[in-house]
Amino acid sequence: MNDERKILIVEDERKIAQALKKGLEENGYNIELAYDGAIGKRLFLANKYNLIILDINLPEINGYELCKQIRSYNQQIPVLMLTALNTTNDKIEGFDVGADDYLIKPFEFKELLVRIRALLKRSVNQQSLSGNILRVGELEMNLDSKEVKRNAIKINLTAKEFQLLEYFMRNRNRVLSRADIAISVWDIDFDTQTNVIDVYVNYLRNKVDKNFPVKLIHTQVGMGYILKEAF
Repeated sequence: MNDERKILIVEDERKIAQALKKGLEENGYNIELAYDGAIGKRLFLANKYNLIILDINLPEINGYELCKQIRSYNQQIPVLMLTALNTTNDKIEGFDVGADDYLIKPFEFKELLVRIRALLKRSVNQQSLSGNILRVGELEMNLDSKEVKRNAIKINLTAKEFQLLEYFMRNRNRVLSRADIAISVWDIDFDTQTNVIDVYVNYLRNKVDKNFPVKLIHTQVGMGYILKEAF
C-alpha cells in the first residue's frame, strides 16, 4: 500500500474501528488500529503516519489529552477527531489541543473520505513549502519553522490559530466571510448555530493586535473579517 496514505485510528468501539478500517482500506488507505489512548500513543511514537483519527472518549488516555501529546511531538501531522460531543465548547477544546478537523457521530462515510482527502492534501501542500515567509506590515509568519512574530516579538499560537492567521495573511485586504473561513480553515460546512470562528478570531486579536497600536484584524459588519494594515 501507499506509505503516503498511512492512517492511525484510535477508537475504543471495536465494531466502529473495524468498519472504518475495512472501508478506508477499500479506498486505498493503509490503516492501523488502537483501541485505547495508551496503545495509540505507543503506535504513534513507533511508526510514521500521515493522519491520525481520534475518538475523544478513550480508555487510558482520552482523545483531548492524546491529541495534546501528539502535538508536543509533531506539529504538522493532521489530526481528525470523531466524537458524539457536538457543543461549541467541545469543538473549541478539540481545536485548542491541536485537532485540525472535527466530525460528529453519526456521520456519512463519504464525508469522512472528503475530510481525509482535504487534510492529506493540505499536509502535502504545507510540506512542499520551503523558505516561505508571509508578511503583513510588521507581522511575519514563517511557514517552515511555524513561528509568528510582530515587531520582532514572538507570538505563540495554537495549531488552529496558526492556520487561521495563515489564511488571513494569504488573503490580506480581502473580506472573508465566516463561510469562507469555515470551509478553508476547518474543512466544514458553515454552521450558523456555532460561534467557533468568532471565538478564534478573538483569540487571534488578543495575541496579534491587543498589545500593538495598529490593529490588523477588523470586522466588516454583516460581511465578515479582513486583515489589513490600516482600517
